[in-house]
Amino acid sequence: MENLIKGDMAPDFALMDQNGNLMKSSDFRGKKLLLYFYPKALTSGCTAQAQEVSLARGALAAQGIEAVGISPDLPDVQKKFDNKHELNFPLLSDADHSVSDAYGVWGEKNMYGKIFNGIIRSSFLIDENGRIMQAWYKVSPKETVPKALEELKKV
Repeated sequence: MENLIKGDMAPDFALMDQNGNLMKSSDFRGKKLLLYFYPKALTSGCTAQAQEVSLARGALAAQGIEAVGISPDLPDVQKKFDNKHELNFPLLSDADHSVSDAYGVWGEKNMYGKIFNGIIRSSFLIDENGRIMQAWYKVSPKETVPKALEELKKV
């Protein structure tokens, strides 16, 4: 799959959140969405990223943006992650990585010389009509929110 770019329709999703609720991309139509993909709950980089998003929820909401995180973790692991760090925003389980594939964020990674497939940390700002406003592949955990807020200044 090629990377998504500005103007592309965001792939649809229907995934379970950490509370066992089915969340669909259509639930966010009419709102902007910061959708980010992270490799593994309860790890240092993913925790830093999730905490940044959680702390910025007010600033994001002021810009009309809702935030959602997606990883291959099962909902019970997402729940532990949410509870431990009091994140209080939707964390979705993409255990079969079908949504990650659709967004082009599931791919080959190399860690300490070991090659494996997994989530390539990425984020997407999606407009009210479900179109990609901007995509950031291989985004750092601390850049997820600032890049989204900076993009909105351009609109």
